[in-house]
Order: sequence, then C-alpha cells, then structure tokens
Amino acid sequence: MTAGTDLRPPRATKPSKSWSWVTPLGLLVVAFLAYSLPPYLAFDPAQSRVPASFGAHYWFLVGHVVFGSIAMVTAVLQIWPWIRRRYPTLHRYSGRVYVFAGVLPSGLMALTIGAASPFGPATRASDVLLAVVWLGVTGAGYRAARERRFGDHRRWMIRSFALTMSIILNRLIAPLAVMFLEPQVPTTFGGSEIALMQSVSAIAAWVSWTLALMGAQLWLDRKPTSAKIAR
Repeated sequence: MTAGTDLRPPRATKPSKSWSWVTPLGLLVVAFLAYSLPPYLAFDPAQSRVPASFGAHYWFLVGHVVFGSIAMVTAVLQIWPWIRRRYPTLHRYSGRVYVFAGVLPSGLMALTIGAASPFGPATRASDVLLAVVWLGVTGAGYRAARERRFGDHRRWMIRSFALTMSIILNRLIAPLAVMFLEPQVPTTFGGSEIALMQSVSAIAAWVSWTLALMGAQLWLDRKPTSAKIAR
C-alpha cells in the first residue's frame, strides 16, 4: 500500500513511555510562554521586545504571539500519543483549534510583521518564507485528515509541529550568535551595533526553522512508513 493509504498509526504497546518526552516538552513550552507572553498580554506597546515598523505593528505582533501560543499548547496535545489513542475526539477538536485558532491567524499575521521586520532584509525574507511554509504544511496536514489519509496527515503535522516549536530554538540560537559575533563589532561590523543585531537576527531566524524542519524530516525518514507497517 502507498503512504497515502487510509491507515491509522499502530497502537503503542507501552503507552507510559510517551510521558518521558511529553512531560519535558510541555514544561519547556510552559516556561517559554511564561517568559514570552506577559509583555504582550499587558497590551502596552512600550513593553514590546520588537521595535514597531508601522502604525499597527504592535497589534499585529500581539495577535501573532497570542495565536502562536495557542498553536504551541495545542501542538503538544496533538503530538501526544496517549491522547490520540485514548481520546480521539479531543485530538480532533484540539487539532481544529491548532489550525484555525493557532497556525492560521498567527501565520497570516507573521506574513505582515515579517515583511516589515526591523531586523533587516535577511530576517524579513526568512520570516515571510517561514510563514508561507508553516501555513502550507499545516494546510496539507488538515486536508489529508479531512480526506482520511491519516498516514500523510501525521507526516505533514509532524513538520508543522517542528515549525511551531522552532521559535524556541530561535531564542536559544540568538544569544549564542551574540556571544560569537560581538567581539567582531570593531572589525567585521565596523563598529555598528545595528549591523551586529541584524546579523544575529538573520542567523537565528534562518537556522532555527530550517534546522527544525530538517530534523523533522530526518526523523520521519528513519521511522517505518505506513506501507512497511502494512506489510
């Protein structure tokens, strides 16, 4: 059978194993949101961590962050094998929340704020491309589920999950890039702090989501396909 055949993933024989990675993932998401959300839930532009590029920039940014947070929380529920197996209805409904109250509005707003990013043209290109790919793979996953192609649905949603979580990797890469590049401000960057920060932002932006997407694809390629399972 082909990868698109209507086959659900086999049931795990030891469901307790999922806790070993779901729990740390959930705690990581909670910690990240506890740090990232408060400045935007205050609805105070003065607390924004991103300089405004146009009049409504802050409010697009607030929407992107809030809807993106919904995507991150529901992504954990979506990828949790125990929920998929024991509570399929919750899995389906949280999946719709993930798509329509998470990725879709957050991704559309990312197109706007990404195209006007104050961190330079390289970061703008990365942000826009990430938004397009994020919306695209999520849409492909949702369509596959509607067509009951569950093997394809799972693969597309794993890619979507990786892109959703890539923002955490972004925040880890940025300080490392600062650490390595800051000593070069007087030489490579000609004393320009703006050039340094644009370079740091571009590195973090491009590396985070491309690395996450490649990691997801490598993981998928190492897992047995539905066709092999069927045989």
